[in-house]
Amino acid sequence: MTAALAAAVFVGAGDRMPDGRPTPSGQPVPRWLSLKSDEVHARQGPGLDYRILWEYRAAGLPVQVIAETSEWRKICDPEGSVAWVHRSVVSSRRSLFNPQAREAPIRAGRSPGAAIRARLAPRSIISLEACEEGWCEVRFRRMRGWVPAASLFGAAERPLCDANRPAGPRRGD
Repeated sequence: MTAALAAAVFVGAGDRMPDGRPTPSGQPVPRWLSLKSDEVHARQGPGLDYRILWEYRAAGLPVQVIAETSEWRKICDPEGSVAWVHRSVVSSRRSLFNPQAREAPIRAGRSPGAAIRARLAPRSIISLEACEEGWCEVRFRRMRGWVPAASLFGAAERPLCDANRPAGPRRGD
C-alpha cells in the first residue's frame, strides 16, 4: 500500500503549478502545445476582459505552458514573451520552430554525421514526432528526419519563461 501511495504522489508531482498548487487541467506545467490557428489573441491576463497585447499569426507555432487556469493558458513564445491565451486556441499537437537566421539540417539519423535529408528554413515550423537522447524526430509530409533538440524551439524540458513574470513582451535580459 505504501508503494502505491508513493507512486500516486510521484505521478502527480509534475501536474503542479510553479507555486505548488495542482494544475486545473491535470496536465504537467511546463508542457508544450501549439497554436491552432493563424489568428490567436495574446492577452495580459486570463480572461476576455484583459487587454489584447498582440495577435499571433502562425498556426502550429509551439508555445510552452508555464501556468494555467481552468480556461486559460499562460504561455512563453519563441521570443521569450509571456501572454495568456484561451485553451480552445491551443492544440496538443507538437511542433518545433527554427528561431535561427540560418537553415537547420534535418538528418537521416540521430548523429551530426548522418546524411542531410532536408533543411528547415529560418523561422519555419515543422511537426514533431518524438524526442530522445537529445534528438527530435520531425516530419513534413512523407519526409522524416532528426534534428538536435537544443537547436529548435519546442523541445526544452525546463521552463523557458518565469511563470511569475507579468504578461508582455520580453524585456532586455
